[in-house]
Amino acid sequence: MRFKLILASVKADITDQVVDAGKEAGATGATIIPARGTGIHEAKTFFGLTLEAQTDIIMMLVEEHLVAKILDSVKKAGEFGKPGTGIAFVLPVEHVVGLESQMEKFKEDVRNSYF
Repeated sequence: MRFKLILASVKADITDQVVDAGKEAGATGATIIPARGTGIHEAKTFFGLTLEAQTDIIMMLVEEHLVAKILDSVKKAGEFGKPGTGIAFVLPVEHVVGLESQMEKFKEDVRNSYF
């Protein structure tokens, strides 16, 4: 099996809905990392202090055949069509260990998608 890593940067208040959408589309789990970032628009300031909204990085390791479906669900849940809501992208994964308990689920999902 081949795997891809979906990374999504979202505002913390929508993290749960993005993760839930990914799981409903076939992801078996997610790792959430608190972060902060900047975009094309300047952050708001208050008395000289920069106010940055909390951001979360959501990581989902998924079987490559499920990437498009999961990424589309993440896009919709995160409302990425609106400016400043977040981004998501996919990276290739060379080697994976520790997924033995999930391999049957991955195989079943792939079989259901193609047969």
